[in-house]
Amino acid sequence: MMQVKGGGVIEISPTMKLSNYLYVPSLSHKLLSISHITKELNCTVLMHPTSCLLQDIRTGVIIGRGTERQGLYYVDEVAHQGTVMLAHGTDNREAWLWHRRLGHPSHGYSHLLFPKLFLSNGKMDCETCLRAKSHRHPFKPSNTNVASPFSLIHSDVWGPAPVIGGQGLRYFILFVDDCTRMTWVYFLKNKAEVYEKFVMFYAMIQTQFQTQIQILRSDNGGEFVNTSMKQFFTTKGLIHQTSCAHTPEQNGVSERKNRIILEMTRALLIESQVPKSFWPEAVATSVYLLNRLPTKALKFKTPLDCLSKSANIPHPLTLEPRIFGCTAFVHIPKTNRNKLGPCAEKCVFVGYGIDQIGYRCYNPTTRQMFTTMNVDFLETKYFYNTQLSGQGENDSIDTLSWLTQIPSSEEVTTENYHSTASPSNTDTQSTEHSTTEESPSNVMPEVRNTENPECSTSYNYETTGEHIEPTTTKHVDPVEPVVEHVESGATETIGRYSLPPRSNRGVPPKRYSPERETRNSRYPVANMVNGNLSNSAKAFVASLYTEQISNSVKEAQGKKNWEEAMEVEMRALMKNNTWEKCILPKGKKTVGCRWVYSIKYKPDGSIGRYKARLVAKGYTQTYGIDYSETFSPVAKMDTIRVLFSVAANKDWPLHQFDVTNAFLHGDLTEEVYMEAPPGLSGGFKDGEVCRLKKSLYGLK
Repeated sequence: MMQVKGGGVIEISPTMKLSNYLYVPSLSHKLLSISHITKELNCTVLMHPTSCLLQDIRTGVIIGRGTERQGLYYVDEVAHQGTVMLAHGTDNREAWLWHRRLGHPSHGYSHLLFPKLFLSNGKMDCETCLRAKSHRHPFKPSNTNVASPFSLIHSDVWGPAPVIGGQGLRYFILFVDDCTRMTWVYFLKNKAEVYEKFVMFYAMIQTQFQTQIQILRSDNGGEFVNTSMKQFFTTKGLIHQTSCAHTPEQNGVSERKNRIILEMTRALLIESQVPKSFWPEAVATSVYLLNRLPTKALKFKTPLDCLSKSANIPHPLTLEPRIFGCTAFVHIPKTNRNKLGPCAEKCVFVGYGIDQIGYRCYNPTTRQMFTTMNVDFLETKYFYNTQLSGQGENDSIDTLSWLTQIPSSEEVTTENYHSTASPSNTDTQSTEHSTTEESPSNVMPEVRNTENPECSTSYNYETTGEHIEPTTTKHVDPVEPVVEHVESGATETIGRYSLPPRSNRGVPPKRYSPERETRNSRYPVANMVNGNLSNSAKAFVASLYTEQISNSVKEAQGKKNWEEAMEVEMRALMKNNTWEKCILPKGKKTVGCRWVYSIKYKPDGSIGRYKARLVAKGYTQTYGIDYSETFSPVAKMDTIRVLFSVAANKDWPLHQFDVTNAFLHGDLTEEVYMEAPPGLSGGFKDGEVCRLKKSLYGLK
């Protein structure tokens, strides 16, 4: 008499699933009833001397096979892993009922709660559990063994950065050699530059190390998977391996390197409190240091050592490491100083030379970047973080508030500026530290750049003889309130008004200033703000807050000044024969329009007139249908300055005019239909629109 301890369902093969299976631990073999098989599977059993076949009666398909051994037939392909053991005498439905009642627990928990129902610790084939509890499967370590450098390159793109770096940089791309773990980094303005940077990297490896990249492994992002990249891979015979979607583990080397670099970058920025817009310098420094630090992947050897054993590095580029963000004093060449001036500039250390053997130091006062060996460091004193170093000066720059975008808009402090070093002197070539524009280098493995520094997307401040153009608002000390007592022409609800810092919009861009270097000064007039305003100027500032400008027709209606301004504009448009009324032809579309309001002020600050302008919504036009070319003649500031200069030299009188309605555009040749102006009916009937005969503001 044998004891039955359980029962359930068994899956012998994908086509053979039997119920009413009994679990008898004392049996040495698993026994199958032929009658039970034929009835449940609706099949026939064909016995042969050495084998047997199970054939489906309805379809004639062979659903099972068996092999004869010692007078018994053994069924092939028996599967055990998916079996769920249920207690003998218990309905299978009861176990599934409790499984659903308890919120689909795992089979292990079910076995603990109901040992008589669930005897096995196997898994339950519950579709709901598979859909609700699906998770990522663990990845085994890669077994890829690369024997030579550059046989396999891992690549990844990081960005966009939350803060824009110098020269508008927002991304960087890594190239990691699988054999040596040597890392190269390129900085980008956008992802479209990935192709250009990879071609540069490929050419550098080919030239400097006399070898070729065989395999590039990356994710399947659009910056890697595109027509240009595919064509380059095909031309060079290069294999491109991509990871599956949402599977960064398949590109684990570059992902891990990316994480390590960012961790070090954050540590450098946090401790030194260097403005976050210097993140490209911190990333480049992190890559430089990691290439010279031991790594577990190389059995605690450095990537630079491993690469030097397998390839000939142009020069070792070994510099004594310094604390990132510490105070540095860069030597001033004799040609750039006088005999009584200081011999060094106070700068901040921000990294190591890209294409030159030297330290990179940035002077916030002159907005210059130096690469030099003639520098002394105060590693116990950070330039910005005076609290951490325990030292400080009264003339230190206020934390990070002066710089939020790129390292070109910092506060200019007279204390840190040496008196005689002018920008014009820095054009002189010097052996003390680099003053030349950056050039392509074939030696530095970490960071590469291009031949044209103005068009380059690589992060580089090698141009020590040139000021970096400010592009954000300067930090200016708070000024005294300019409105303390409001004159009778203003209301009493104005309050106190503090003049905001002046932006640098008055400084013309470089492309309009061919002799910019000769006109630079320490304190350009366009960037100065003076709070000592005259009474008329104070009245003008106060008047800005006494009248609200309407933003829509609904706000303007009911206000006499704005309604009169709209009537004046409409009369001018009609007098100029700007449009004609018509019914919109079939198949044509209209361009919308809106009113734009403004106030013209007199020199004394009083209101001159209210201005309303009808503007077309040109963004709804379609190229080739209702416009073909876009052009608007605008006078450049350089041209105006030249005219003023000629008038001053010739003693010509100058007259200022205020044009009430300026129509700068000619007749329209395109067929453009515009909606009726809102707010004023103007005699328009239902369904009528304007067929424009002359151009309006806003049209393309």
